[in-house]
Amino acid sequence: MNVVLDTIIQGILLGALYGLFAAGLSLVFGIMRLINVAHGDFIVLAAFLALLIQQVLHITSPFAALAVLIPLMFIMGYILQRVILNPTLGKSILRPVLVTFGLSVIIQNGLLEGFSADSQKLQAGQFAVQSIPLSHGLAVGLFPLTTLIVCVAVIALLQWVMYHTKLGRAFRATSDDQVTASLMGVNWRNLFSIATGITMATVAIAGVFMGIRTGFGPSAGPDQLIFSFEAVIIGGLGSLWGTLIGGILLGVAQSIGARISTDSMLLAGHLAFLVVLMVRPNGLFPRRGD
Repeated sequence: MNVVLDTIIQGILLGALYGLFAAGLSLVFGIMRLINVAHGDFIVLAAFLALLIQQVLHITSPFAALAVLIPLMFIMGYILQRVILNPTLGKSILRPVLVTFGLSVIIQNGLLEGFSADSQKLQAGQFAVQSIPLSHGLAVGLFPLTTLIVCVAVIALLQWVMYHTKLGRAFRATSDDQVTASLMGVNWRNLFSIATGITMATVAIAGVFMGIRTGFGPSAGPDQLIFSFEAVIIGGLGSLWGTLIGGILLGVAQSIGARISTDSMLLAGHLAFLVVLMVRPNGLFPRRGD
């Protein structure tokens, strides 16, 4: 019984990390229908930048580096959308896909030149290995539990912004009808840039938590992109809370697969994704109208 419960708990905690990966991807798609192929590479870039900030500022905790990394990534996202991605938006989704694919290649090669191909890891000391005992033979890692709490907090904050602020109303209005929103005085170029800035701020958090949990290298981005896409699609495109549930289902499937065989971990997650896609092509909790 403890084995089953432990498998489910570990899967939920792993899924929270995937939900954190996918939150920004879900936000951008929900607002501007943009598929960012470089999303996973930006997560890895954030982890490397956190490592660099620690070294330059002599900061021991990667969490403290977030005070610099979050505004830095927001500015990067704003400029990226304003200068590079906005001109690609239109009726066809092919142009932004091609541009973000190019960004993915550039980021990977830039990180390879700047940091070499060696695997890196963010050090969080004892916090990363401490656990909370629940019962005999059953414990929960303090860091994975913190990941779950932070993921829920980030998604709740994004949800609150989307549905309880003036900015969120502008996001939803522009997403529903960009032309009408523009006629009402909404500057969609600036709005989309802010949305990508917010996305990159969530990517900063995801990058730090990924870097603490596991080693990462310049070529790790595509793996994070796959997990992010699967979580978003399982939960339903554009649904923030659905993204969290999608990540958890993916994590639980991988955890069950790992219990069967180490080699089956990723395969089990992909199979769960395919099953959901066959049964609910629009995801479990699609937005209304999708």
